[in-house]
Amino acid sequence: MSYPAFFDAVARITLYDPLAEFLGTAGNGRIEYGYLDAVKLAGHSCPTVAGAYLMTRQALGRLYPDGLPERGGIRVEFGAAQTDGVTGVIAAVAGLLTGAAGEGGFKGLAGRYSRRNLLAFATGNPAEIRFSRLDTGARVAVAYHPEVVPAPPELQALMPKMLAGAASDAERTEFGRLWQMRVKRILIDHCDDPALIACRDDPA
Repeated sequence: MSYPAFFDAVARITLYDPLAEFLGTAGNGRIEYGYLDAVKLAGHSCPTVAGAYLMTRQALGRLYPDGLPERGGIRVEFGAAQTDGVTGVIAAVAGLLTGAAGEGGFKGLAGRYSRRNLLAFATGNPAEIRFSRLDTGARVAVAYHPEVVPAPPELQALMPKMLAGAASDAERTEFGRLWQMRVKRILIDHCDDPALIACRDDPA
């Protein structure tokens, strides 16, 4: 699979997954994810997938400042319904990274390692996403503001022709380049920008 080179420059996320350790899937239970994993899950790279990756990264870093985040030990709650806007896409990426799943998730083994009902929607909380540790109860609220990194005017000008199927080969290539240029700015240039990703403690 060929893909933009900057994907490999995006900060990676390492977690400890006790289920992976128990089943001998990963040495010491350590699992590492990169942005390419999120792209493969979604089937594309866009500001939404990039934002979901960065929101989850920020939340995990704040919840686990002194050690590896525990995959499967985190609840993820959305204020919006799963079908609202891009909520479902963001949830898919957050679930990949945290192990959180809805009703169809892994039910566990002898009462341990359950991933079921750790992903919830339309919770009524004002935060865009709330991440909570199951062991300590610590919570953080995260919001994404993609307007901080606006699309270039040239991209917006090409969008109607792309949607109408009227773009030339050169225009399609240029559209893809401009699209991924914005994603790169989000993931590389603004990855730790608090104006882009707002992350705060959310005490109960």
